[in-house]
Amino acid sequence: MDLESRGLPAGFVASCEFVEAADAQGKALGIEPARVFVAHPIQDRTDAEMAQLARDTIDEIAALIAVAH
Repeated sequence: MDLESRGLPAGFVASCEFVEAADAQGKALGIEPARVFVAHPIQDRTDAEMAQLARDTIDEIAALIAVAH
């Protein structure tokens, strides 16, 4: 919210476990931030799995800047 108010594109990446929490927080703040949700969980993934997850979502993540701006 702060970055957007400064004219900077912003968004976030979280695991799909947090969709409802993100919706509730956005509603409470009166915003609809650009966001990408990835498969859950992420904490126990190997480096190779995290790299693949990033490759699988890089287009969506890059679009956060275009959508948010």
